[in-house]
Amino acid sequence: MNRIRLENTEFEGENSVYLLNASSDGPTTLIDTSVRKPETLASLESGLGDHGCSVEDIAQVCITHWHTDHAGLAGTVQERSGATVHVHEEDAALVAQRESAWNDIETRQQRLLDEWGLPEPIQEPVFRNAVKAGRLDGPTPTVEPFSAGDTFDCGDYELEAVHLPGHTAGLAGFAFDGEDGRELFCGDALLEAYTPNVGGADVRLENPLEAYLDTLSNVVSESYTRAWPGHGDPLDAVSRAREINAHHRERAEDVISVLNENGPTDPWTMGAHLFGELEGIHLLHGPGESYAHLEHLANAGYVERVGDEYELIEQPDLDAQFAERMVVNPQ
Repeated sequence: MNRIRLENTEFEGENSVYLLNASSDGPTTLIDTSVRKPETLASLESGLGDHGCSVEDIAQVCITHWHTDHAGLAGTVQERSGATVHVHEEDAALVAQRESAWNDIETRQQRLLDEWGLPEPIQEPVFRNAVKAGRLDGPTPTVEPFSAGDTFDCGDYELEAVHLPGHTAGLAGFAFDGEDGRELFCGDALLEAYTPNVGGADVRLENPLEAYLDTLSNVVSESYTRAWPGHGDPLDAVSRAREINAHHRERAEDVISVLNENGPTDPWTMGAHLFGELEGIHLLHGPGESYAHLEHLANAGYVERVGDEYELIEQPDLDAQFAERMVVNPQ
């Protein structure tokens, strides 16, 4: 297995894509493709060449999720190689650029921007920026949807699909047997320098933080020895999952403090308290993450939604919401 680093200044910086079986008898496999830019494609071609293969040699592509910095070159790779492109069933229609799927997500996005309380003058530019960052602009790949538990023969490796929702509805990892135990290609489910955005990165999830906390819990319970993320260096999967869970508990404490001090609050105002002044894609991600935390507390019965604002009605038991999820095999 070989990691190829590709520069991507639009999002979390450098992308990592992974090449499997470049020199074995198994099908040459690529995990993710990075963003579609001429310079990124050139870097991918160079990276593949360093390992004795080319774009035309790729037999299958396994996409972790629909965002363009992961799926952007999928159509180009498929056009040149005939590779099969595998995408989780929840994200497949978006990678395939199915118009009905994009209409649904964009309609929901427009409605939520208003409900979150974004000032009207910035709603349209934020929406357009989100659409531009989401839709692929190259050849449209033909995709093969998969479900959790499906396996992919990669010669030296057998990959097992693992559903890791939260950052997107269909984010998937690919587990395999490593030298020291079970390892995981995790996309953006775990990142070294950032906590993956929940709420703004994919508005299709009704309770995105709950889904993501379940994902972190599953990483801990499966005891993966190492995670290979879509950005940055390999991670201690369990330790990083625990750290991110603790981060979200701290963020929940901040949300509760804002509600205690200010009373009913909408996600945009909450985002201003939590993150300060925002720009670019963070104008979507900031209130989106605030929304995720508020909805999580509302679904647990601690917060009540009144119109577009959220009011604290009971002090939450945060151990039940966060710490207890990180216990392996609780008695």
